[in-house]
Amino acid sequence: MTSPLAGVRVCDVTQNLAGPFCGQILADLGATVIKVEPPGADLGRAWGPPFWGGDSTLFLSANRGKRSIVVDLKESSGMAVLERLVDTSDVFVQASRPGAAKRLGIDAESLRARKPELIHLSVSAYGSEGPMAEQPGYDPLMQAYAGIISVTGQPEGAPARVGGSVVDFGTGMWGAIAVLAALRTRDATGEGASLDASLLDTSLAWVSYHLMGYMATGNVPGPMGTSLGSIAPYRAFATRDGHVMIAAGNDAIFQRLCAAIDRPDVASDERFASNPLRVRHRDILDPLIESATRDFTATDLLERLQAKAVPASAIRSMDQVVADPQIAAVGMLGGGHHPDVPDYRDVALPLRIDGERPTADRTPPAPGAHTREVLEEIGYSADDVERLFNEGAVREGA
Repeated sequence: MTSPLAGVRVCDVTQNLAGPFCGQILADLGATVIKVEPPGADLGRAWGPPFWGGDSTLFLSANRGKRSIVVDLKESSGMAVLERLVDTSDVFVQASRPGAAKRLGIDAESLRARKPELIHLSVSAYGSEGPMAEQPGYDPLMQAYAGIISVTGQPEGAPARVGGSVVDFGTGMWGAIAVLAALRTRDATGEGASLDASLLDTSLAWVSYHLMGYMATGNVPGPMGTSLGSIAPYRAFATRDGHVMIAAGNDAIFQRLCAAIDRPDVASDERFASNPLRVRHRDILDPLIESATRDFTATDLLERLQAKAVPASAIRSMDQVVADPQIAAVGMLGGGHHPDVPDYRDVALPLRIDGERPTADRTPPAPGAHTREVLEEIGYSADDVERLFNEGAVREGA
């Protein structure tokens, strides 16, 4: 498979998860990604346990395919190194707060004045404008601020965040999409771009139908456990030995569900004749469905539902997911040679191109593992490299 971004160079000056995940997507698609880490390394490396081979699994999940160089941007010679990296890059990704980025000289205005054709992506918490622009933000804070937590968890239960870092990884995705669009435009016009992706924007996008529902009706939604407010039956139902998630997304599936659990009386009840009626009478319908599902084991119920083409799944733990034959068949849990972890595996890019899954040929780098190599690549002589090390502007290792 031809790498779509072969020949594209990316300077990734980000830490934690959102910006690094953007860089990992670009690396998987074939870009050369240079990860610029500060003295002390990316803070995300220490976000554990769990650790694997010395780095946190949070860090490992977002830094595949990159080379690492440690640069002290507070030193003038360190900034000179970064400027050379910019000169040789097509894309620059940074995740400092707007004021800090401007003070460092890594904001879009500063770097595109130096190189107008540069595609500059800023990843921020609350965006570049407004009263919260300079405030820090992390995934759970943004889930709280944008209302995601308000619609997550059980009714009357304690607040709950979504179990995955959907805001961080989602922002990385939107950032990568913006970069791809800008590269397409630059191919046609030669012009660079100043791009923004924020945790707040991503959070709002994830609850778009909740926000639109409130704006349309004035009704404030709350948590519904595994249910969805606009479809019924659509939730986890109890069995004799666990729960099964059932998604009866249309009238035909609802009829098949009733047949699978031997409840023709529910299927013919006029109160449940359409999805709007089922949603209206959810408090009556769901107990009727569950009174039937409780008669089966989870395995037996799933077999019945699958035989009737009713979308359903057991609620599975991570060990079950890793061992699942369907997961193995789609090839999402791949591997690569990691110098410190013989059995290393990671989670691949969730797409295929011409039947093949793009993947980078590098596992996440040790901090500063490629400092000398990259410096020589961007034109520093051997003597200059040693001078930079002696000055403390660059380092091998944290």
